Amino acid sequence: MTAVQADLFQPVGRSPEFASPEFTPGSPDEPPLDRPGVGDGPALWRLARDSGALDLNSSYSYLLWCRDFAATSLVARGPQGSPVAFATGYVRPEAPDTLLVWQVAVDGAYRGRGLAGRLLDELGARVGASHGVRRLETTITPGNTASERLFTAYARRRGAPLSREVLFAGEHFPDGHDPEVLFRIGPFTTDGETL
Repeated sequence: MTAVQADLFQPVGRSPEFASPEFTPGSPDEPPLDRPGVGDGPALWRLARDSGALDLNSSYSYLLWCRDFAATSLVARGPQGSPVAFATGYVRPEAPDTLLVWQVAVDGAYRGRGLAGRLLDELGARVGASHGVRRLETTITPGNTASERLFTAYARRRGAPLSREVLFAGEHFPDGHDPEVLFRIGPFTTDGETL
């Protein structure tokens, strides 16, 4: 459900968990990160569609997401200002100290450069500061090793515990969807980065 698998593929000899981004911080080739706006909804829908790995929601849902959950989501903007990657999330109403990351997608031309990890780090930091979250959750279908690596690496960078359990079994879905495994990361320490 979360990260596009090809985004984490690294050249031979590089460990995806600890690879440093190929962007030089602050350089002109590093896509700036920004809150999405309603006008970004179509681009998010296209990125999800073109990923070939994410569950594609209706175009309407991406518009609503960019309106109602912009404060808990991020986009990376390409040279023309259009999104080339995104991470969407929300603070759980029943657990206000928890950010659930819904989807992470990166355009094919920007994959393999650590952009998914950068989005996740920045989203966690921003939402941690603004909402006081101490935990992060996501769901991942079995076999999506790229997403598993992305979120396992995030937990390691934060020095936070990671647990897994099936949230929705296959029989919960009416359309033959694979099970969704809940990854819980945290709580995060207060003496380091909050999230």
